[in-house]
Amino acid sequence: MPQILVTQPAMFEKVPLAPPDAILGITEAFNNDPNEHKINLSVGVYQDESGNTPILESVRRAERLVLDSQTTKRYLGIPGSPDYARHVQHLMLGTDHEAVAAGRAVTSHTPGGTGALRVAADFIKHNLPGTRVWLSQPTWPNHPNVFASAGLETQTYPYFDADKNSLTLGILLEAIAQIPRGDVIVLHGCCHNPTGIDPTVDEWQQIAEAVAERGLLPLVDFAYQGFADGIEEDTAGLRALCRPGAELIVCSSFSKNFGLYRDRVGALTMVAGSAEAAQKVQSQVKRAIRCNYSNPPAHGANIVTTILSSKELTRLWNDEVAQMRDRINAMRGLCAETLAAKGVNRDFSFLTAQRGMFSFSGLTGEQVDMLREKHSVYIVRNGRINVAGMTRANMDRLCTAIADVL
Repeated sequence: MPQILVTQPAMFEKVPLAPPDAILGITEAFNNDPNEHKINLSVGVYQDESGNTPILESVRRAERLVLDSQTTKRYLGIPGSPDYARHVQHLMLGTDHEAVAAGRAVTSHTPGGTGALRVAADFIKHNLPGTRVWLSQPTWPNHPNVFASAGLETQTYPYFDADKNSLTLGILLEAIAQIPRGDVIVLHGCCHNPTGIDPTVDEWQQIAEAVAERGLLPLVDFAYQGFADGIEEDTAGLRALCRPGAELIVCSSFSKNFGLYRDRVGALTMVAGSAEAAQKVQSQVKRAIRCNYSNPPAHGANIVTTILSSKELTRLWNDEVAQMRDRINAMRGLCAETLAAKGVNRDFSFLTAQRGMFSFSGLTGEQVDMLREKHSVYIVRNGRINVAGMTRANMDRLCTAIADVL
């Protein structure tokens, strides 16, 4: 059969090579490293003491129930399951919260927390023209990408005092007072990524007061509930912001606390000033979803709903989250102790005050490069370390490497 001559222009030949992702690209390099003692502390994935990312027992049991009871693979509605939405709201705000009882909160199921952020960004771009989005300095590296891809301008506000390895509260509050009214401020609900530095309950109240007084719209990225101090304790900042009549956006994720990374389970909750306004907002959210991914996947959300619908499974899940939280905190303490024992001439005790999966280590980009090239230790170039990737088995090797580059 004769070949057909292709005459169309070689359009793809003009496409430039995109740079690797700031975080996921590191894992690609890690996977290609032949060193059998290599350590990956870059991607935000929980690992147990054996270095595995486990399936929670509560998830295993719930998944069996989901599979046994499933009767259809029909599409979900655009915002997903109402049962899932109800459980998401109750988990974040409680069953008796005023915003829930008044119908001011509306929740959509999204493919992961990133999906929630993108839908929120599209909503802001379409419905709040001219609004800028303010991100903490530093923040999760994908935050600027998500908002920029939706056509939004981003700015930064000060958050982290590198010299003291602490929250720069006074400067933060002063900065909030200068943000133009009506702009969006992105706040990390707990386990700030990448610093691991969270406001105290009192500091959250001060931040909430400043945000309300300035007339800003808070967007809370809530991806690590339960990994700081506890499931309910970690909602302190969110509840401080969600005062009567207040408007806010919450982008939540169940990748970490349910271990449902690849199932992509997230939610977008919009809190309006009234139930009527909430329904208008939800109509625009549904519009954004429809032209993005149309409707969400069901499986992961069914697992979450099944767990939170059962007192027994909820208790088991709470215990498993506590075990993950305790292991991470134990690794923080062990890392600080091991570095001190190796004579490192720097105080790493700040590790024990940080919360969640990440630590802003203070390592420079050049030191991070040396860790990779000399020791096959992979971390994000800004010095962020995934503490959840540390184990007792790799701790001595890790701290030896850090001591060497310091």
